Amino acid sequence: MQALMLLHLICWQDIYTNKFMRILIIICMLLHAGLTSCREKTETVLPVFRDRSINISNAFSDLFLDSLQLEVFIKETNLDEAGASNMREFYNNRNFQFAWFTEDGLAEQAAAFWNLHISFTRYSGDSSLVDKQLHQQMQLLMDESDAKLSAEVLTKTELQLTRHFFEYAAHAFEGKVDPKELQWHIPRKKVDALKLLDTLIATKGRNLDAWVPLNVNYHRLKEQLLVYYDLQKNHAALIIHTGDKKVLRKGDSAAAILQVKQILFSFGDLKTNDQHPFFDAELEIAVKHAQNRFGLLADGVIGPATLKELNVPMKNRIEQILINLERMRWMPKEPEGDRLIVNIPDYKLHVFEKGEKVFDMNVVVGTAANRTVVFNDELKYVVFSPYWNIPNSIIRKEIMPAMQKNPGYLSQNNMEQTGTSNGIPQIRQKPGPGNALGKVKFIFPNSYAIYFHDTPAKSLFSREQRAYSHGCIRLEAPTKLAAYLLRNDPSFTDAKIDALMNAGSEKWVTLKEPVPVIISYFTAWVDSKGVLHFRDDIYGHDKRMAERLFTN
Repeated sequence: MQALMLLHLICWQDIYTNKFMRILIIICMLLHAGLTSCREKTETVLPVFRDRSINISNAFSDLFLDSLQLEVFIKETNLDEAGASNMREFYNNRNFQFAWFTEDGLAEQAAAFWNLHISFTRYSGDSSLVDKQLHQQMQLLMDESDAKLSAEVLTKTELQLTRHFFEYAAHAFEGKVDPKELQWHIPRKKVDALKLLDTLIATKGRNLDAWVPLNVNYHRLKEQLLVYYDLQKNHAALIIHTGDKKVLRKGDSAAAILQVKQILFSFGDLKTNDQHPFFDAELEIAVKHAQNRFGLLADGVIGPATLKELNVPMKNRIEQILINLERMRWMPKEPEGDRLIVNIPDYKLHVFEKGEKVFDMNVVVGTAANRTVVFNDELKYVVFSPYWNIPNSIIRKEIMPAMQKNPGYLSQNNMEQTGTSNGIPQIRQKPGPGNALGKVKFIFPNSYAIYFHDTPAKSLFSREQRAYSHGCIRLEAPTKLAAYLLRNDPSFTDAKIDALMNAGSEKWVTLKEPVPVIISYFTAWVDSKGVLHFRDDIYGHDKRMAERLFTN
């Protein structure tokens, strides 16, 4: 009240001065601050301005909404805050011009979106996007181009389509499941649904691949999903029974061999539809191809492991593909720069330069009990001849019991105690030939204490299953990675790198440009040659995803 009286006085004394305007602004700010400070909760709401430049004379359609109609729709459909905000902003930005209809009927972009939507619901099985009433209405409009709708139905259908687009974009481009629920710590891709919708309308739904925010791996895997749907539909379930013969190899004859040939021909591993129950050289090549796809030792012999993979039911494979498509929706489009990608179930590190893969190598990952975490970060340091600062969990479970049994355990294993924390000795292993980290490690600082490193246990890299570590990732060719990361520094010759790795004293090197690292988890994917791969769900992540995707 006092502030208002002061404002009234100033109006008479300084109404014709600039000083008045400055004081008026200050008082208004004080009044606003005083009023908002009385509220229990304040929100900053940015205004959405209507684009009034769009009108009947320059719009692609002469159909316009009333803002009240939009508000009634929002209330009747119980739209949440985010959905209501999207609807208001979209129609404000176009001065409430219709988006999906012209005076002649359904617009091109409406038909394009609906075909895209129908395709997605069919191959993804996402029934939550099915609105029976809207589907019936759209089917009528798609089948009968001259169908006449009342003004009320036309307006309702227009608004339903817009709402449906935002729901579709969230599921199809960002994913239905929250990755945080599944220990996936790579930031989820964010989609600007308003921008996507504006683009769809501006292009009239043409050249969809150019604006759909999905990476190339998603598109490849989706195409294989459609192939597997056809296989499931057109081929009866076929199970290979080898009888008493546990292993089949080149030169054998058996009824089961004909079954193997049928399955491998269906999957594309065998090039000819051979009807002879004889294990020939062509079948051996096909078996090796299939074994590579399953991450098995490609010896061309059908043993228990190969037979198990060939007998996985088609329904299970389709679900496995759908699970991995969901993960791929979380990922951004492929970046163009350098990056290092580890796929845990594949036990591989892939090195990319300017968007192109330059090499890969086998890795050892964490056991099921000591899982390697799914996350991303930036590799910043190469550490030659490293110390191994042993984690407390390993000290408690392994080192302390060994020290109690053998007082000389630390010296015998080139270890030393550096202190004590909360009653636990702090122990590190010195650089040297027996160091558990080998001769070099690669640091991308993170709260999970995970990094790449060398290892003296080289024999593990030749095994099919390579989940043996405490969580960190062991590299088959660490020298090659060190040379690659330091390739732009001429002082790091091969000879210098070798000397640093064998120096026996720790040396940290900071990279001039940090390199993005992605630790991922995919059990189904298609490589650049179009070959579909499957891997075991070693940590049970697929099982937990299936509970969310396929349980009604």
